[in-house]
Amino acid sequence: MGDEGVILMTDSGQSYSTNPSGTAFIRQITVGRSVAEAVSAVLDELDVQEDVLLADLGELIAFLEAEGVVVTANS
Repeated sequence: MGDEGVILMTDSGQSYSTNPSGTAFIRQITVGRSVAEAVSAVLDELDVQEDVLLADLGELIAFLEAEGVVVTANS
């Protein structure tokens, strides 16, 4: 599996795989970082451009929001 990760939704039993940037992002939010903090940490950790990372994480973040795993705060 390498740098890929797996998200298991315990309520539904569904599992989803993530690429290295998704895995790094999940690792960051599971320690309590905000989405913005997690993105910043992943940019520091991986050799990836910010626009590429944001495009890559867009679908993952939307999925996690829909599942209630992350919550977007209104400013």
